[in-house]
Amino acid sequence: MFIMRSETRNWIALAEYDLETAHHMLDTGRNLYVIFLCHLALEKMLKAVVTEVTQTVPFKTHDLILLVKKGELVIPRKYLEFIGKINSASIPTRYPEDLERALKVYPKSVARDYLKQTTEIVQWLKKQPILNES
Repeated sequence: MFIMRSETRNWIALAEYDLETAHHMLDTGRNLYVIFLCHLALEKMLKAVVTEVTQTVPFKTHDLILLVKKGELVIPRKYLEFIGKINSASIPTRYPEDLERALKVYPKSVARDYLKQTTEIVQWLKKQPILNES
């Protein structure tokens, strides 16, 4: 019988919370926060996987690619490409050097696309065997 760790359940709940918040940010035009929260949601879902794979609380990192590796995941190419893309967007959206420029780079259409892709990947991750069975 598969028993998911409580830490894993918490990571998943946090990821879902961040995704829901990202939707609200999109509705209010806070596009940089949409990108930021998408990154956080992916980070937390990947930490859920790492928690189950390693049977321990994951180390502190924001590096999604490193978490994919630690989670021993085989991810579809289109998802991996997006994870690389949003991983690179994390710092510029978290700490923009030029707010006006960042807002132009990440308009609502881009934020909406990031949110759509993030939601798809989060759903895919939730279906992975490591989160569903032993």
